[in-house]
Amino acid sequence: MKVVKDSSIRPPSLFRLNEVTWVFQEIVNTYGIPTYKEVNPGVFAIVTFPFLFGIMFGDIGHGFVLFLVGALLCLFEDVIKKKAPGMAGILGIRYIFLLMGLFATYAGLIYNDFMAIPIWLYDSCYDITEIHSESHHDSNNHRVPMLATFKKDCVYPFGVDPAWHLGSNELTYLNSLKMKLSVILGVL
Repeated sequence: MKVVKDSSIRPPSLFRLNEVTWVFQEIVNTYGIPTYKEVNPGVFAIVTFPFLFGIMFGDIGHGFVLFLVGALLCLFEDVIKKKAPGMAGILGIRYIFLLMGLFATYAGLIYNDFMAIPIWLYDSCYDITEIHSESHHDSNNHRVPMLATFKKDCVYPFGVDPAWHLGSNELTYLNSLKMKLSVILGVL
């Protein structure tokens, strides 16, 4: 065997992959294949990609459905391969479904969001009262104005206080929170 030294040909990259890691390596490869002796970012993508998805998606119900689909695909892999060989492609991404669902469920707990409906796990840190006046009546199914007063020295135990879901700026606030968190964590 002849050993070639000082060649201009770059050696190929070899990544030993398995059923869990190959899909994450494919995601990394869409941006560029790491070169020889370069750190493989596919290893970091195994956790960061599903985690950042969960931070952006963040819903207990939808995340749990995604987790359940991933879990069923993992548990019944052999049965699905035998009964429906055309599902081999979806079986290849079962672990990414599982992890994205897990992290989306976790982030949904933090956002207190279940199927886009707030969950009241604890008492709110806001006293909420309706504002009753002649100009604000609910004859045309408009939202009744609310007044939220913060309780002194109150800290909501876990996640986002669900009183935010009653505000007129709910969508702006929560979407901004989710996107800023995912960008900050992504940069870190």
